[in-house]
Parts: sequence; C-alpha cells; structure tokens
Amino acid sequence: MLTPQDVRQPSNSSPVVPCSARHTAETFAIGTLPASTGSSYDDRRHGRWIYHTCQQRFDRFLGADESLALRIRLSWAWFRPSQDAWGQGARWYRCDVVGGPDGARSYRPLPTTARGLFSKQQPNTWLTCARGATVTGSVKVPCSARHDWRAVTAVKVGQPGDPYPGDRIVQVRSRDYCSDWVGAWMHYPTDYEFGYTWFHRAEWQAGNRRSVCWARTDR
Repeated sequence: MLTPQDVRQPSNSSPVVPCSARHTAETFAIGTLPASTGSSYDDRRHGRWIYHTCQQRFDRFLGADESLALRIRLSWAWFRPSQDAWGQGARWYRCDVVGGPDGARSYRPLPTTARGLFSKQQPNTWLTCARGATVTGSVKVPCSARHDWRAVTAVKVGQPGDPYPGDRIVQVRSRDYCSDWVGAWMHYPTDYEFGYTWFHRAEWQAGNRRSVCWARTDR
C-alpha cells in the first residue's frame, strides 16, 4: 500500500500484502544494478539506467506500447537498498507499478494484478482524459469520468539517436502530426478541435520522443 510520499524516497520497507488484498502497488521487476552505474548511493547513473530498464519492462508487463504507456493513469517507481544496506554491499533494485500517474496526490487500488491489463482491451478507468476548456491547464481525469478531452495517441517527433531539435521544432511537429492524427481518428469531420502535450529537453534526453495528442470529445 504505497503512497506518493513513499515513492519519493529512494528506499522502501513497507509491509507486503497479498495481491488479492487491497493494494496500490505491485512489483513487476527486480534485479541488480550494474557496476557501470557507479558505487555511490546517489550516483545519477543509477536513475538513467533504471529509466530504460523499468520503463521497457513496465510496458511489457501491462501489455502497452510506447504510445499507450504515455496515456494511462498508471506509473512506476523504483527503490534501492537503504543506505546502511548499501554500505554492506547490497545493490538490488525493485520496480513497482503504482495506481496513479506521475505527480498524483493519491493512488487508487490496483486490480488483483496489473499484468496484461492493456493486452486485450483499454479500460477507461485507467486511460487519461481531461476536463476543461483547453488541454493546457485542464484537470486530468480517468476516461470513465465526465470529460471534454481524450488522449488518443502519442505521436513520434524524433528518432532515438536524434539530438534535441529545440522547443519550437518539437512544438510544431507535435501540432502538425496531432492535427492529422486526430482528424483521422475522428473520421475527418469538417470541424474538430485537438490539443497536444509536448515535452522538453530533459524528457528528450531521458529517451522520450513522443508527444500526446488530444481530441475534444466527451466520449
């Protein structure tokens, strides 16, 4: 039963509970940090290595592709040993899926297991929609709740090896690609509204090459 306050800490020793009981987190990956990430407890290389490792396994665990993974109301957290255990040589890591997006103030209970949650269907309870006049500044809500916008895809705005092209280029690509994609998703109506969420240099350097496209719809 993790909380957002728990996942902000580098280590966690919360009591485990059966997955058949009420829970907000489920461990989906464990392993050992490689020597290449350094021997210091706070070395930033740990996080960079973990980002790719846990993100890929998170997607596979849920049955989600890159696009869908950016549009769901689930996220993941990772933990390492306590500083005392680290000093004694422990180097394990643990990746947990948690029942809320990054920045959530609270987590919702997960199903008995989140494994394969999106492999056969896309439950509205865990998809991201928004309520507000525009996407910018809107309140993000589950698509099972009343909403004005739905995140319908996440378009690719660059290739893995590309250097960051700058804010303006990413924004323009996001706008143009999302305009085309949302128009097709809505079957090319004569008039439609769309929005987009694009990311900056820090997310690009972490490996993200996608922007989220939104369609104005209450469905």
